[in-house]
Amino acid sequence: MAKFKVALVGYDAPNVPDWVGEALEKEGMEFVHRQCVGREELAETAHDADIVWVLGSCKCMQKGNLAVLNRCGAIVRTGSGTDNIPVAEATEMGIVVANTPEAISNQVADHTVGLLMAVIRHIPIHDRLVREGVWDRMRAWPNWHLTDQTFGLVGFGHIAQLVAHRMRGFEVKLAAYDPFVAKEKMAEMDVRKLELDELLEQSDFVSLHCPLNDKTRHLIGERELRLMKPTAVLVNTARGPVIDEQALIKALREGWISAAGLDVLNKEAADLDNPIFKLENIVITPHIAPYSDIYFPNFWKYSVETVIDLYNRRWPRSYVNKDVKPRWELS
Repeated sequence: MAKFKVALVGYDAPNVPDWVGEALEKEGMEFVHRQCVGREELAETAHDADIVWVLGSCKCMQKGNLAVLNRCGAIVRTGSGTDNIPVAEATEMGIVVANTPEAISNQVADHTVGLLMAVIRHIPIHDRLVREGVWDRMRAWPNWHLTDQTFGLVGFGHIAQLVAHRMRGFEVKLAAYDPFVAKEKMAEMDVRKLELDELLEQSDFVSLHCPLNDKTRHLIGERELRLMKPTAVLVNTARGPVIDEQALIKALREGWISAAGLDVLNKEAADLDNPIFKLENIVITPHIAPYSDIYFPNFWKYSVETVIDLYNRRWPRSYVNKDVKPRWELS
């Protein structure tokens, strides 16, 4: 009988630590890794793999390519986003798609709050002015406050719940939209469950925390932006295409909403001639929210633990295709 095999087919990391392979081999698994760039290399490396592992922005796992994975029972996508994995196709094939949001969730939650504060306190603008020799508080007067304002979360998964926990310290009123989370679960955290339109209409600050898929692409478009308050601030640390970027540019130019903080864009890295960079009422960071001093240690640690759980036929702590009928019997 062939040995249980784990194939790491793409990784946004300078190297694979020796301990990763040693830990998996100690459990009885064969471990291989390769930066696969297409279907042919994926087939060569992982056609006989039981678990296929992706850490980062690997492009070899495109729709249609899963057909070469003859033995695969699970795909592990390190981190939280699975938009570079054909989840629907995997589900049809009985392949569990696991992820590791715990590896980055605290950092993303911190960055969400940081982006909001940078926007509403005009921190980047004042920093730039002071460096230019301008000591003028009136040049960028902060026109927002947090206490008693409504902070709305679109999506209420692990990261959003951590954001809610942090924002509670600012004495805001919390609301969330998530069709997959029960009202009672939100109430346990003193969060009101609202429909999306209600949340957009009532919130002073809106933070996006939903995955990118066919249902959430351009979830926030022109209609939704026009529902928001003209004083509202929109923050996105999820995925760029959750927002219709052209509609957002128009909204910020014409005052449908007041400002935005983005860690993600439709195209990364964005062209410098993108009109979004000409706007003064926006703060943009380069998809840096997950990063910290513990980024890589956490990525490897949680991924190895997830692989070991699957090897031992246990459901992983987090997986995205809840309706999958797995090839393996999992406990």
